[in-house]
Amino acid sequence: MQLAPDKSAPRRVVLPQADAYVFDIDGTLLIAKGLVHWNAFKQAMREVYGVEATIDGIPYHGMTDLSILRAAVTRAGVDEKQFTASLPAAIEIMNREVEINRSRIVPQVCTGIVRLLESLRREGKLLGVASGNLENIGWAKIEAAGLRSFFSFGSFSDRAERRADIFRNAREQVEQKLGTATRTLFIGDTPSDVHAAREIGAPILSVSTGTFSFDELSALSPDVCVTHCGEFFSE
Repeated sequence: MQLAPDKSAPRRVVLPQADAYVFDIDGTLLIAKGLVHWNAFKQAMREVYGVEATIDGIPYHGMTDLSILRAAVTRAGVDEKQFTASLPAAIEIMNREVEINRSRIVPQVCTGIVRLLESLRREGKLLGVASGNLENIGWAKIEAAGLRSFFSFGSFSDRAERRADIFRNAREQVEQKLGTATRTLFIGDTPSDVHAAREIGAPILSVSTGTFSFDELSALSPDVCVTHCGEFFSE
Protein backbone atom coordinates (compact mmCIF):
# COMPACT_ATOMS: atom_id res chain seq x y z
CA MET A 1 0.00 0.00 0.00
CA GLN A 2 1.27 3.46 -0.85
CA LEU A 3 1.62 5.99 1.93
CA ALA A 4 -0.57 9.08 1.91
CA PRO A 5 1.23 12.15 0.58
CA ASP A 6 2.81 14.61 2.97
CA LYS A 7 0.56 17.67 2.81
CA SER A 8 3.32 19.91 4.21
CA ALA A 9 5.55 19.75 1.12
CA PRO A 10 5.14 19.49 -2.64
CA ARG A 11 5.22 15.91 -3.83
CA ARG A 12 6.88 14.94 -7.10
CA VAL A 13 6.19 11.57 -8.63
CA VAL A 14 7.72 9.97 -11.71
CA LEU A 15 5.23 9.44 -14.51
CA PRO A 16 5.35 5.86 -15.83
CA GLN A 17 6.70 5.64 -19.36
CA ALA A 18 4.32 4.50 -22.08
CA ASP A 19 3.71 4.85 -25.79
CA ALA A 20 0.10 5.94 -25.30
CA TYR A 21 -1.70 7.63 -22.42
CA VAL A 22 -5.45 7.10 -22.18
CA PHE A 23 -7.49 9.29 -19.84
CA ASP A 24 -10.88 8.93 -18.21
CA ILE A 25 -12.94 12.13 -18.43
CA ASP A 26 -15.10 12.87 -15.36
CA GLY A 27 -12.99 13.37 -12.26
CA THR A 28 -9.77 12.77 -14.17
CA LEU A 29 -9.59 15.37 -16.93
CA LEU A 30 -12.35 17.61 -15.65
CA ILE A 31 -15.32 18.12 -13.39
CA ALA A 32 -18.41 19.08 -15.39
CA LYS A 33 -20.46 21.53 -13.37
CA GLY A 34 -24.18 22.02 -14.02
CA LEU A 35 -26.90 19.50 -14.79
CA VAL A 36 -26.59 19.00 -18.55
CA HIS A 37 -25.63 15.32 -18.36
CA TRP A 38 -28.00 14.68 -15.43
CA ASN A 39 -30.90 16.23 -17.32
CA ALA A 40 -30.10 14.17 -20.41
CA PHE A 41 -30.65 11.00 -18.38
CA LYS A 42 -33.91 12.35 -16.99
CA GLN A 43 -35.25 13.36 -20.40
CA ALA A 44 -34.36 10.02 -21.98
CA MET A 45 -36.12 8.13 -19.21
CA ARG A 46 -39.17 10.32 -19.58
CA GLU A 47 -39.45 10.21 -23.37
CA VAL A 48 -38.30 6.68 -24.07
CA TYR A 49 -39.24 4.63 -21.02
CA GLY A 50 -42.18 6.71 -19.81
CA VAL A 51 -40.91 7.09 -16.25
CA GLU A 52 -40.30 10.19 -14.16
CA ALA A 53 -36.97 9.29 -12.66
CA THR A 54 -33.46 10.61 -12.03
CA ILE A 55 -30.06 9.09 -11.39
CA ASP A 56 -29.98 10.46 -7.83
CA GLY A 57 -29.04 7.83 -5.29
CA ILE A 58 -27.25 5.63 -7.82
CA PRO A 59 -23.51 5.24 -7.06
CA TYR A 60 -22.66 6.37 -10.58
CA HIS A 61 -19.03 7.39 -10.03
CA GLY A 62 -17.05 4.89 -12.08
CA MET A 63 -20.14 3.52 -13.82
CA THR A 64 -20.80 3.85 -17.55
CA ASP A 65 -23.70 5.81 -18.99
CA LEU A 66 -25.36 2.59 -20.10
CA SER A 67 -25.05 0.96 -16.68
CA ILE A 68 -26.28 4.14 -14.97
CA LEU A 69 -29.30 4.29 -17.26
CA ARG A 70 -29.98 0.60 -16.73
CA ALA A 71 -29.87 0.98 -12.95
CA ALA A 72 -32.14 4.02 -12.98
CA VAL A 73 -34.88 2.59 -15.20
CA THR A 74 -34.74 -0.80 -13.46
CA ARG A 75 -35.31 0.98 -10.17
CA ALA A 76 -38.31 2.70 -11.79
CA GLY A 77 -39.84 -0.64 -12.82
CA VAL A 78 -38.63 -1.04 -16.41
CA ASP A 79 -37.75 -4.65 -17.26
CA GLU A 80 -34.65 -5.83 -19.09
CA LYS A 81 -36.46 -6.55 -22.35
CA GLN A 82 -37.90 -3.04 -22.53
CA PHE A 83 -34.59 -1.48 -21.52
CA THR A 84 -32.68 -3.26 -24.27
CA ALA A 85 -35.29 -2.69 -26.98
CA SER A 86 -35.49 1.04 -26.29
CA LEU A 87 -31.80 1.66 -25.60
CA PRO A 88 -30.91 3.04 -29.06
CA ALA A 89 -33.71 5.60 -28.74
CA ALA A 90 -32.57 6.52 -25.23
CA ILE A 91 -29.00 7.08 -26.45
CA GLU A 92 -30.30 9.28 -29.23
CA ILE A 93 -32.29 11.41 -26.78
CA MET A 94 -29.35 11.78 -24.41
CA ASN A 95 -27.07 12.88 -27.24
CA ARG A 96 -29.72 15.30 -28.48
CA GLU A 97 -30.20 16.89 -25.08
CA VAL A 98 -26.49 17.41 -24.49
CA GLU A 99 -26.03 18.86 -27.98
CA ILE A 100 -28.89 21.32 -27.43
CA ASN A 101 -27.53 22.37 -24.04
CA ARG A 102 -23.77 22.03 -24.61
CA SER A 103 -23.25 25.77 -24.04
CA ARG A 104 -24.39 25.18 -20.45
CA ILE A 105 -21.61 22.70 -19.70
CA VAL A 106 -19.27 24.38 -17.22
CA PRO A 107 -16.08 22.32 -17.03
CA GLN A 108 -13.43 22.69 -14.34
CA VAL A 109 -10.16 21.19 -15.60
CA CYS A 110 -8.47 19.10 -12.94
CA THR A 111 -5.19 20.25 -11.40
CA GLY A 112 -2.09 19.54 -13.48
CA ILE A 113 -3.98 18.13 -16.48
CA VAL A 114 -3.12 20.84 -19.01
CA ARG A 115 0.54 20.78 -18.09
CA LEU A 116 0.66 16.99 -18.30
CA LEU A 117 -1.09 16.90 -21.67
CA GLU A 118 1.20 19.58 -23.05
CA SER A 119 4.25 17.69 -21.83
CA LEU A 120 3.09 14.40 -23.33
CA ARG A 121 2.25 16.05 -26.63
CA ARG A 122 5.73 17.58 -26.83
CA GLU A 123 7.16 14.10 -26.33
CA GLY A 124 5.10 12.84 -29.24
CA LYS A 125 2.97 10.48 -27.16
CA LEU A 126 -0.34 9.16 -28.46
CA LEU A 127 -3.18 10.55 -26.33
CA GLY A 128 -6.71 9.23 -26.08
CA VAL A 129 -9.70 8.94 -23.80
CA ALA A 130 -11.52 5.91 -22.41
CA SER A 131 -14.73 6.99 -20.74
CA GLY A 132 -18.02 5.63 -19.52
CA ASN A 133 -19.69 8.60 -21.18
CA LEU A 134 -21.52 8.21 -24.45
CA GLU A 135 -19.18 9.37 -27.20
CA ASN A 136 -20.94 12.61 -28.18
CA ILE A 137 -21.36 13.56 -24.54
CA GLY A 138 -17.74 12.83 -23.67
CA TRP A 139 -16.39 14.90 -26.55
CA ALA A 140 -18.80 17.74 -25.73
CA LYS A 141 -17.32 17.97 -22.22
CA ILE A 142 -13.75 17.82 -23.53
CA GLU A 143 -14.47 20.49 -26.14
CA ALA A 144 -16.08 22.72 -23.53
CA ALA A 145 -12.91 22.40 -21.46
CA GLY A 146 -10.69 23.35 -24.42
CA LEU A 147 -8.89 20.01 -24.39
CA ARG A 148 -10.08 18.42 -27.65
CA SER A 149 -6.92 19.15 -29.63
CA PHE A 150 -4.83 16.91 -27.37
CA PHE A 151 -6.67 13.70 -28.22
CA SER A 152 -6.63 11.67 -31.42
CA PHE A 153 -9.03 8.88 -30.44
CA GLY A 154 -11.54 7.77 -27.86
CA SER A 155 -13.39 4.74 -26.55
CA PHE A 156 -16.82 5.21 -25.01
CA SER A 157 -19.86 3.33 -23.69
CA ASP A 158 -22.00 3.52 -26.82
CA ARG A 159 -20.75 0.10 -27.85
CA ALA A 160 -19.48 -1.31 -24.56
CA GLU A 161 -21.31 -1.17 -21.26
CA ARG A 162 -18.47 -2.61 -19.18
CA ARG A 163 -15.52 -0.35 -18.39
CA ALA A 164 -13.03 -3.15 -18.99
CA ASP A 165 -14.36 -3.50 -22.53
CA ILE A 166 -14.05 0.25 -23.05
CA PHE A 167 -10.41 0.03 -21.93
CA ARG A 168 -9.85 -2.99 -24.16
CA ASN A 169 -11.28 -1.14 -27.16
CA ALA A 170 -9.00 1.82 -26.43
CA ARG A 171 -5.93 -0.40 -26.30
CA GLU A 172 -6.93 -2.00 -29.59
CA GLN A 173 -7.06 1.46 -31.15
CA VAL A 174 -3.58 2.17 -29.82
CA GLU A 175 -2.27 -1.08 -31.28
CA GLN A 176 -3.86 -0.30 -34.64
CA LYS A 177 -2.02 3.01 -34.68
CA LEU A 178 1.32 2.01 -33.13
CA GLY A 179 1.55 -1.76 -33.39
CA THR A 180 1.06 -4.51 -30.85
CA ALA A 181 4.43 -4.05 -29.11
CA THR A 182 3.27 -0.91 -27.34
CA ARG A 183 2.59 0.07 -23.73
CA THR A 184 -0.69 1.84 -22.96
CA LEU A 185 -1.09 3.57 -19.60
CA PHE A 186 -4.62 4.29 -18.40
CA ILE A 187 -5.37 7.23 -16.09
CA GLY A 188 -8.52 7.29 -13.97
CA ASP A 189 -10.01 8.47 -10.71
CA THR A 190 -12.17 5.56 -9.53
CA PRO A 191 -11.76 2.00 -8.28
CA SER A 192 -13.58 0.92 -11.45
CA ASP A 193 -10.67 2.22 -13.51
CA VAL A 194 -8.21 0.17 -11.48
CA HIS A 195 -10.33 -2.97 -11.80
CA ALA A 196 -10.81 -2.46 -15.55
CA ALA A 197 -7.10 -2.00 -16.16
CA ARG A 198 -6.26 -5.04 -14.09
CA GLU A 199 -8.82 -7.13 -16.00
CA ILE A 200 -7.13 -6.40 -19.33
CA GLY A 201 -3.60 -6.56 -17.91
CA ALA A 202 -2.79 -2.87 -18.40
CA PRO A 203 -0.97 -0.43 -16.12
CA ILE A 204 -3.09 2.16 -14.32
CA LEU A 205 -2.38 5.58 -12.83
CA SER A 206 -4.92 6.62 -10.22
CA VAL A 207 -5.64 10.28 -9.46
CA SER A 208 -7.75 11.41 -6.51
CA THR A 209 -9.18 14.48 -8.26
CA GLY A 210 -12.64 12.92 -8.35
CA THR A 211 -14.83 11.48 -5.61
CA PHE A 212 -12.44 8.88 -4.22
CA SER A 213 -9.60 9.76 -1.87
CA PHE A 214 -5.91 9.02 -2.28
CA ASP A 215 -6.14 6.42 0.48
CA GLU A 216 -9.12 4.67 -1.08
CA LEU A 217 -7.41 4.44 -4.47
CA SER A 218 -3.97 3.62 -3.10
CA ALA A 219 -5.44 0.69 -1.17
CA LEU A 220 -6.22 -0.94 -4.53
CA SER A 221 -2.51 -0.93 -5.46
CA PRO A 222 -2.56 0.91 -8.79
CA ASP A 223 0.83 1.21 -10.50
CA VAL A 224 1.00 4.84 -9.36
CA CYS A 225 -1.35 6.94 -7.25
CA VAL A 226 -1.30 10.74 -7.01
CA THR A 227 -3.56 13.37 -5.53
CA HIS A 228 -3.39 15.33 -8.81
CA CYS A 229 -1.33 15.39 -11.99
CA GLY A 230 0.62 18.43 -10.89
CA GLU A 231 2.70 16.08 -8.76
CA PHE A 232 4.60 15.02 -11.86
CA PHE A 233 6.21 18.48 -12.02
CA SER A 234 8.58 20.00 -9.48
CA GLU A 235 8.11 23.65 -8.57
